[in-house]
Amino acid sequence: MTQNTPLSSRLPLPSEDVTLRVRSAAQLRARGVSAAQTSAQCLPGGPWQQILPGVYLLHPGPPTGRERLHGALLYAGRPPVSARRAPARLAEPGYGPGEEDAYGEAMVTGVAALALYGFAAVGPLGALHRIDVLVPRTRRLRSARFVEVLRTAVMPRAVRVGEVPVAPVERALADAVAATANAADVRRLLTEAVREGHCEPAAVVRELSEAELLGRPAVVGAVDALLAEGRAAAEARLYAMVREHGLPDPVWNVELRLPGGPRLGAVDAYWPDHAVAVELDARAPRYGVPARRRQAEEDPQWAAYAAKREQLERLGVTVVHLTPRKLREAADQQATVVRTALMAAADREPAAYVMVLPR
Repeated sequence: MTQNTPLSSRLPLPSEDVTLRVRSAAQLRARGVSAAQTSAQCLPGGPWQQILPGVYLLHPGPPTGRERLHGALLYAGRPPVSARRAPARLAEPGYGPGEEDAYGEAMVTGVAALALYGFAAVGPLGALHRIDVLVPRTRRLRSARFVEVLRTAVMPRAVRVGEVPVAPVERALADAVAATANAADVRRLLTEAVREGHCEPAAVVRELSEAELLGRPAVVGAVDALLAEGRAAAEARLYAMVREHGLPDPVWNVELRLPGGPRLGAVDAYWPDHAVAVELDARAPRYGVPARRRQAEEDPQWAAYAAKREQLERLGVTVVHLTPRKLREAADQQATVVRTALMAAADREPAAYVMVLPR
């Protein structure tokens, strides 16, 4: 394309593809459209409009939610000034840099990301007044109009929702909670995340802790509800695993005790004829403790779990330890583990007699 090419043939035309209806200045330059020509197209009554610094909408109507989202990523993903002098690498003739290059490391986070994940608590993307975009801390980029720029020292690995790079659910939740002061709204977000299977409570609490949000009044009660929701969801998965994989029916949620002796502790499922117990590890995560010590004796919760398991196994009771994540991601494997423990009962020495009491 030369300078003698008529302007009308250089200009991108509106398209059904949202990524072609919103273009950055760099993509227009790659098409052969100068800054002056772009400005002329954006004059009052013109066919284009500038929706963000360096980002243009190629039609005169209001931007849709998807167009605003794409524009936010183009704005946040543009390279630093020093990098803009390098020749653009074209991914498609006539359309400038590929979208992955155009977005750089930027990804959607916060409430907009939750909308993309399908959270009912945040409503449709088009109704949001703000789009949070996560970028590396080294970027010198200001928030603009409907785009809120969030910086982080360590960028998470983006998840692709369609073609859109999105922060993982746990990180998006933490960023959404940071911008939400209403306790009821925080609670709805966190409980939906677990109830609908988007993520596990431990991962959410980890992100909230790293963001130093656990001490906020709006978060404290919501975390308790989150953990309760996570426990209920894990129990439901355990019931489903036993039923769907044809395991013998256990007694559920019972306490074991030696006759005339001390309590041995509660278990989530127990097969008395096989002396096999299943215990869900749904502990509240502990933070502020180095990772190498989180499951050591210094962790009172973990020490209690370990002591109970050792005592039961000394009495001949096999304890199968399951986590909510294992049940969610690999129920088939966990059913095999339980089945193997039940089948091995015939080859073990008989277990000591223990009383089974309702929890």
